[in-house]
Amino acid sequence: MDHAASASQHDDRLTVVPSRWRDLLALTKPGIIGGNLIATLGGYFLAAHGTFDWVTFSTVMLGIALVIASGCACNNVIDRDIDALMARTRHRPLAKGRISITQALGVSALLGVAGVVCLALGTNGLTVALAVIGWGVYVGVYSLYMKRHSEYGTLVGSLSGAMPPVVGYCAVTGQFDSGAFMLLVIFCLWQMPHSYAIAIFRYADYRRASIPVLPVVHGIKRAKHHILGYIVAFIPASLALVLASKAGTGYLCVALAMGGYWLYLALCGFRLGDDVRWAKKVFGVSILTITAMSLVMVLEAMVPMWA
Repeated sequence: MDHAASASQHDDRLTVVPSRWRDLLALTKPGIIGGNLIATLGGYFLAAHGTFDWVTFSTVMLGIALVIASGCACNNVIDRDIDALMARTRHRPLAKGRISITQALGVSALLGVAGVVCLALGTNGLTVALAVIGWGVYVGVYSLYMKRHSEYGTLVGSLSGAMPPVVGYCAVTGQFDSGAFMLLVIFCLWQMPHSYAIAIFRYADYRRASIPVLPVVHGIKRAKHHILGYIVAFIPASLALVLASKAGTGYLCVALAMGGYWLYLALCGFRLGDDVRWAKKVFGVSILTITAMSLVMVLEAMVPMWA
């Protein structure tokens, strides 16, 4: 074998290794993990009330990240056929065959066990149970059945999507109290218009993959009404934290401002002609809204720590 061929094969091997790690990382959907960790932060600090424990904080953040990563990897296995049909997901590692089902399931199992062990060592039994329930709903109920068979799959999926902030909260309190319930309701209500907006601007993808989301089953106009209705419900639900003295004035201002603007955008959808552009704005503002609310929970809790 000549030196040129040998060097070429060596370069190929160097390229394959990083590529494999990138594929394994993509399997866990880092963007989803990041967004959920911000929500977990909000839940943790909402319950902390100015106190801070490094062990609890570190283990709940790492543990929930690993559990979410496990669920996402498993979801990739389940959705590999429909992912191949959708423009947004057709380049995912499993859809392209760059990672085997066995490898993906192995990664999912390893991450899931590590996450549960981490939560068990550093938090409490309730926190572990909530994380496992969230994983089970996302993988076992939503991904395996509801997503493909029912327009209510989005509603079921919202339960698992709302679990991270509740996990963060219960890691501190050790009990599912009114604060935990409020967080669950707030994040469930937030998930619905957020998800319906995605389904509108990705309408062609969902229709091609025969996924029965509301806009595909009942039309975009009805989905707009649902988006408006859920945002109307979301705003007072988000303010309940203030009424219950769980959050302060800063949170109140942010929740009112962001929720009000999100509502305004929803109303604009009934007179604008470009549904895709409108839905992308609704989606973008949904991310900004829940991120701002979560971060202000953190800031309000940290002020007493700095005083």
